[in-house]
Amino acid sequence: MSSKQFQGYTPFSGFYGVLSGLLVGIKQLLPDQELNLFVLKIKAKWIPSLVALISILGSIFIYDFMSYLPVLLFGMYMSWIYLRYFQKRLETSLKGDPSEEFSFSSFFPEFVRPFLDPIASVFHRLLCGRSDARGETLDTSPLPGSDSFEANRRRERGQRALEQRLAEKLAAVRSSEGGTSLDAADKV
Repeated sequence: MSSKQFQGYTPFSGFYGVLSGLLVGIKQLLPDQELNLFVLKIKAKWIPSLVALISILGSIFIYDFMSYLPVLLFGMYMSWIYLRYFQKRLETSLKGDPSEEFSFSSFFPEFVRPFLDPIASVFHRLLCGRSDARGETLDTSPLPGSDSFEANRRRERGQRALEQRLAEKLAAVRSSEGGTSLDAADKV
């Protein structure tokens, strides 16, 4: 046999799926982290989507990308399914990540999301038995941390309390420094 008979052979590896799954994990853990890629600053939450887009475009123009595209997309999707619905979280004793920032439509641009949300909500209900996208179970009791309005309200209240405490501490430090500097000026 000559080597010309095997020209159609393309090496195949599942490691691209593992790497794409890692990117989805980074999206979940550090969504607001900015990464410097050459001259661009990109938030980590967009990296999986950009890799998928570049891979799709690459598979159109470069034949070698075509063999890796299914593995890459499957790795992204399976890691998202696991992290969204099956990963056990010790701090809440719940499974998965019910946050809106990690929904399926968060992988796509804003203008596509209204079309994807109804489809994604059907699969969401099938996978976790929730009655709607807000995170209510079939007995209609909300899961902790799933109501984004309530979470934002608590976050803002905590931020106001923190700012108030910092302002009080700063005023106390300034008054104590001001009192000692005035006493030293009077003695001179």
